[in-house]
Amino acid sequence: MKLRIKANSLRIRLTKTEVNRIASEDGYLEEQTSFGNTHFTYALQQVSSGNELSASFEGNKITMFVPSALTNGWPENNVVGFEANMPLGENKSLYLLLEKDFVCLDHTNEDQSDNYENPNKVC
Repeated sequence: MKLRIKANSLRIRLTKTEVNRIASEDGYLEEQTSFGNTHFTYALQQVSSGNELSASFEGNKITMFVPSALTNGWPENNVVGFEANMPLGENKSLYLLLEKDFVCLDHTNEDQSDNYENPNKVC
């Protein structure tokens, strides 16, 4: 699970295994980054209600909530991802994006064996 934060946007990318897991009955993924005595945690949790992504930040933990209506059939279909603008009040919002992670077209040292084939791949 990869997390990208920039200003008021939050993006999570998932490998094939992670997409299968979030679409399963368990429907929960979590990662931690250690800063010595403190940990930063980010999680993805399937919820049974709603039809849009939402998120929370509590106790050094970001959780993105994804409705099961979105994940149903996601591992097998061609849907790349889901997005939403979560209202924050005072004319502000948090842009949320959850997507399948594709193999990079440029060179990287990262293990990409569980990523989706890039649709822009040139044969």
